[in-house]
Amino acid sequence: MKKKWILGGVAALIIIVGACAAPYFFIGAPGQGVVKVRKGSTIDMIADSIRAHVDETFAGRVATMMKLMGAKVENREGAFRITAGMSPFTAARRIKNGVQDGIRFTFNNVRTLDEWTDRWGENFMQGPDAMRKALKDSAFCARYGKTPQTIACLLMPDTYEFYWNISPEKMLDRMNDYYNDFWTSERKAKAQRLGLTPDQVATVASIVEEETSKPDERGKVARLYINRYEQGMRLQADPTVKFALGDFSIKRITVPMTQVNSPYNTYRVEGLPPGPIRLPEKSTIDAVLDAPQHDYIYMCARADFSGYHDFTRDYASHLDNAHRYQAALNARGIK
Repeated sequence: MKKKWILGGVAALIIIVGACAAPYFFIGAPGQGVVKVRKGSTIDMIADSIRAHVDETFAGRVATMMKLMGAKVENREGAFRITAGMSPFTAARRIKNGVQDGIRFTFNNVRTLDEWTDRWGENFMQGPDAMRKALKDSAFCARYGKTPQTIACLLMPDTYEFYWNISPEKMLDRMNDYYNDFWTSERKAKAQRLGLTPDQVATVASIVEEETSKPDERGKVARLYINRYEQGMRLQADPTVKFALGDFSIKRITVPMTQVNSPYNTYRVEGLPPGPIRLPEKSTIDAVLDAPQHDYIYMCARADFSGYHDFTRDYASHLDNAHRYQAALNARGIK
């Protein structure tokens, strides 16, 4: 009888202790954050990261829970998202088991490959230098049928999700898959009808995107450059000069600027530059592929600064448009 009484007391004590401890271990996180764990981290180091991104009390509870679980975290690596209301038990278990969360990576309005690389480095563990090295490696780029000048074609602006500790190689493998998904047989057929490869289409799209901020004008601008290309004319695209000079802030292209010695300067070289001058949007690539037919070969920004252009077939009319635009620049003191 005494033994039963003792067992009953122990059971009651366990229940009481459990009831008291339950809120401690299962009360939800007061906020949210992403905890990034590198190999070699200790439980206390992970707790410091949770403390910085979520809450001190919650961090202590997660650390205690991991220690009770006997979690081995020295080889753990990844980004773990803590959401508001998540229990210390759930957070500890996810980190212990290495159930990491993806990092959403959005890149739009990115001009150069260097800008993209820096943005990648801000979001992922290995940093920009590792990615930059991969993108400049000719042999590595050749894995995807690219060169260091055309590898940017793989990087199609959109929103993606990757693990924080993804390597540059794995990232580019994934981007190559997305690239191949985009370039359907229908799009490839359209490019072929234009006499262009998919990467050449992307190169034209990059110039078009720099020429006009007006989506409804991009197809028209694209056809103008295609017309020039087909006729063997130099493209004479101002954005390629800015790219060659490394300065997209230039407002007015002067004759000396057009003399810069660069394979990207389409005032001096014939045909297309060796690769895109920015990362073009998918919609701009489609605008090139679906460019409406016309026979314009000259264009000039409108003097009303609306962002649109005047298009002409003959050089004399083009000069008239150019003079009006130059006068408008002068009137505004734009040099």
